[in-house]
Amino acid sequence: MPVSKKRKKVANRRPTPPKRVDPVAEKGPSPTWYVALMFGLMGLGVLIILANYITLLPGSPDNTWLMVGLAGIAAGFAMTLNYR
Repeated sequence: MPVSKKRKKVANRRPTPPKRVDPVAEKGPSPTWYVALMFGLMGLGVLIILANYITLLPGSPDNTWLMVGLAGIAAGFAMTLNYR
């Protein structure tokens, strides 16, 4: 009966690990205007809601002003997702 060939021994070959590139390190920190706009939208939203409830806005108290204020706060929080 024929004898099969033996396998060649491979000397500890490991694949090279992939380069891990940190995407945040390449982009750098957020610009100052981005941070100011982010906090400005949140602050403006809070001020609109407060002004609505102490009747400083025309037609207040009204749900429209409440929605505008909440939209400002939500836009500011949405901007925090891209903050570096």
